Amino acid sequence: MTDLQPPARSARDPAAEEPMLSGQGVDSTLVSGVGTVEAGPPQAVDEKAVATQTALAGGPLRQSSLFSDAWRQLRRNPFFLFGAVVLTVLTVMAIVPGMFTDTDPRACQLTRAREAPSARAWFGYDALGCDYYSNVVYGARVSIVVGVLVVTGILALGVALGSIAGYYAGWVDSLIARFTDIWYGIPTILGAIMVLQLFTSRGVLQVTLVLIVLNWMTPLRLIRSTVISVKETDYVHAARALGAPTRRIIVRHILPNAIAPVLVYSTIAIGSIVATEATLSFLGVGLQQPAISWGLQINVGQKWIRDAPHLVFFPSVFLSLTVLSFILMGDALRDALDPKLR
Repeated sequence: MTDLQPPARSARDPAAEEPMLSGQGVDSTLVSGVGTVEAGPPQAVDEKAVATQTALAGGPLRQSSLFSDAWRQLRRNPFFLFGAVVLTVLTVMAIVPGMFTDTDPRACQLTRAREAPSARAWFGYDALGCDYYSNVVYGARVSIVVGVLVVTGILALGVALGSIAGYYAGWVDSLIARFTDIWYGIPTILGAIMVLQLFTSRGVLQVTLVLIVLNWMTPLRLIRSTVISVKETDYVHAARALGAPTRRIIVRHILPNAIAPVLVYSTIAIGSIVATEATLSFLGVGLQQPAISWGLQINVGQKWIRDAPHLVFFPSVFLSLTVLSFILMGDALRDALDPKLR
């Protein structure tokens, strides 16, 4: 019989090569029991197509974050833009009042007392014959400085105590919570009246300290509730497992993710504090002369509201615009930072 044997295949015979899976490229050498077979080159990437798609998308992709998304939304919000423009003007007015008026607010002429607005004096003259426009411009400094200092103080106190209460929980949380509840029982205006009466002289420092003592509870509760929810996340557990100290965990991992509600509150709180300071000055227990404040101007002007209504009108308009601007910005910031409202 003739011994039939299959013909020998060439090393270049395509049939001897192992089939490749569709869409996969193998760079390494395939070793079998028969011999060594080299795989084909990997699929080439169409760099031109990728570049075209990137250009159509508006450039390379960037990682999105909560605050970047919020900023894009805030730039399209007319209420936020209105509040930002007004507050920018008022802030510049408070820092550099000389840009808005070159008249000394304490240069007075009694013969012009309570004169109505005119081309010479846009806001008229106050009860002592001082230029009222200049007084209103300089009044922005005290009102905004008190608002910013008070909110900075209550945030520092509230964030510190709220972080401790929310992170440690247990008896520490209970003690801080009960103390906060007791402090909540003191009305802000009534408590401020009682405490400020103890001072023989009342300036920016005294009013600021009293308002800080009476308004630190709300940011504490905001931070406490947020820390309680954030501290159980995986990245906090991972940091704790790696041996990170408590202070680092709170400062670097928890607070950055719990700061959004505090930012919203602080924006609205500045407007409320400005209104509170004006109310205390109006009642005669806040700032004292020779300080220049919108609340003091309204307090003095109420005596002549029928004969010289401009003494109440102009500082009231500036005060209302300031409070309204902070509230509008706070509402817009809350909507932008809340994922449920997107």
